[in-house]
Amino acid sequence: MGERVDRSMAADDGDHSPVAEIVDWVARGIIEGRLQPGDDLNSVDLAKRFHVSRTPVREALFVLDREGLVDWSPRRRPRVSALSLTDAREIYELRALLYGQVSLAIVARASDDDIESLWRAHRQLAGAAEREDVDGFFWANVAFRDEELRVSGNGILREVLDSMRMRTNRLRHLSASLPGRLRRSCADHQRLCEAYAERDGTLAAALNRSIVLGALRAIEHAWQETPAGR
Repeated sequence: MGERVDRSMAADDGDHSPVAEIVDWVARGIIEGRLQPGDDLNSVDLAKRFHVSRTPVREALFVLDREGLVDWSPRRRPRVSALSLTDAREIYELRALLYGQVSLAIVARASDDDIESLWRAHRQLAGAAEREDVDGFFWANVAFRDEELRVSGNGILREVLDSMRMRTNRLRHLSASLPGRLRRSCADHQRLCEAYAERDGTLAAALNRSIVLGALRAIEHAWQETPAGR
C-alpha cells in the first residue's frame, strides 16, 4: 500500500468544526475535478450531507467564496467559480519567487534528518508517478511542499503561501493531470532534493523556481488547447 498521504489538506487550518469539514469536502471536490466550474452548490443538499443546519453551510460557502473557489454573487446561488488564466499567472509567478526563498532557507538551516524527510516525501511522489496516480501524486506533492515549509523554518513564507493554498491547489491539480507531467515533475523534484543534499542553495532556488514556472507553462499550454473553467 505504501506510505499514507493525508488528503485532508485543502484548507489545512487544523480545524475540525462542521464549517471546516464542509470547506474541506467542497474544496477537495473542486480541486480534484469532481465539482466543475459552474456547478451549483445547493446549501440544503450540503446541510443534509453533513447533518447540520444551513448556518455552517453558509459560513463554509462564504469561506470558499473568499478563497476564490466559489462564486456567490448577490441574489444568485453559490456555484463553483471559473478559473482565470490571469490569476494563474499571477499566483504562479509569486509562488516561483517565494519557493526560491524557501529553498535558500532550507539549505541554510536543514539538518541531515530534515534532508532525509524531504527524500521520504519525494519517494511518495515517485511512487504515485510510477502508478500514474494523478490524485495520489497531487496530494504527495502537497505534502512535499508542506515539508519544505516546515524545514525552511520561515513562518512568514508559510503564512503567505498558505493564504493562497486552496486557489493554488486547484491549479496544481490541473497541472498534475496533464499528459506527461507526473514523470517530468517527479524528475524535477529529484534534482531539487539532490541540490538540497549537496547544500547548494543557488541551484536549489533556481530549480524550485523552474518547477513552479514549468507548471505554469503546462497550464498555459492546456488553456490554449481547452480553455479551463470557461
